[in-house]
Amino acid sequence: MILKRISILNYKNLEQVELDFSPKMNCFIGQNGMGKTNLLDAVYYLSFCKSATNAIDSQNIMHDQEFFVIQGSYRTDFGDMEEVYCGLKRKQKKQFKRNKKEYSRLSDHIGFIPLVLVSPADAELISGGSEERRRFMDVVISQYDKEYLEALIRYNKALVQRNTLLKAEVEPDEELMLVWEEMMAAAGEVVFRKRQEFIAEFIPIFQSFYSYISQNQEVVNLSYESHAMRGDLLQLIQESRQRDRIMGYSLRGVHKDDLTMQLGDYPIKREGSQGQNKTYLIALKLAQFDFLRRTGSNTTPLLLLDDIFDKLDASRVEQIVKLVAGDKFGQIFITDTNREHLSKILRKINGDYKVFQVERGVVNESSEIDYEA
Repeated sequence: MILKRISILNYKNLEQVELDFSPKMNCFIGQNGMGKTNLLDAVYYLSFCKSATNAIDSQNIMHDQEFFVIQGSYRTDFGDMEEVYCGLKRKQKKQFKRNKKEYSRLSDHIGFIPLVLVSPADAELISGGSEERRRFMDVVISQYDKEYLEALIRYNKALVQRNTLLKAEVEPDEELMLVWEEMMAAAGEVVFRKRQEFIAEFIPIFQSFYSYISQNQEVVNLSYESHAMRGDLLQLIQESRQRDRIMGYSLRGVHKDDLTMQLGDYPIKREGSQGQNKTYLIALKLAQFDFLRRTGSNTTPLLLLDDIFDKLDASRVEQIVKLVAGDKFGQIFITDTNREHLSKILRKINGDYKVFQVERGVVNESSEIDYEA
């Protein structure tokens, strides 16, 4: 998939932006706080129907404005043109359209424009709670497997309903509780099976990327943990009902799944340096890209790289530059405050690229970049 053109009105600090992109490499240079990340976030929004940085839609509207609009013109891997529109007015429902036809369900759009974002926020995958690592799995699998996304939606709906019953002051209705537990178990088994299959296939891809970037200096691992590994999920949920009633929420289920991230035989959260952690995260995301490229609709994802070189030594930067400049990746959007990093990448690229300067929400195409840096 190639994003040929984007139009943005009143999105965060981007008042009015209209850009035509290179099909290969698009570089955005500017100091922090100027709007580079917001621009990538607008591209992300057109893929996922939401912001990567702020889940409250109304807060993404520019201050003192009443609406935002993001429109993208895409060319598929088969040469077809596609138009995607998103508009939001304050206190109104968000509109999402493909070729002027509005979606009845936003979930129908997920996966149409596969995308991988690598950003400083990824540090939460290592340092944050298990919900961050579950979200990582969900974002990947939902882009190529509609059955998974639908099962996840059903599971979360049943979980909310069961938790409501658990919090009630009066004793919950037995039959109603069983309805939600059975839905949780049935949908949860689908989610568990597909997460398990994904991780088994994903691990060697991830390890290969890490080895390349680190030049075989360390060994890393990734493993999946789930209550569903202990036996029948419905039975496990029901066995926990009395304890759940005391706590007021569900203690067992796939909403507690986690990924164990290791450097050698130890948790990377405890053992990894800043550079090793950053390498681990970038390898995870590049493996995500490679996995999506091979699965689902066989559509090449967009790759968004937001300020990825910080905390990495020169040799690891060099290895990443070699990777992203190669033919393996499709269209890339990359931000940096440092012209030197982008200069290195552009020197290695055989083909098209564009450079944009971002300052106080204004984006202008630049005719040159300092290649001597």
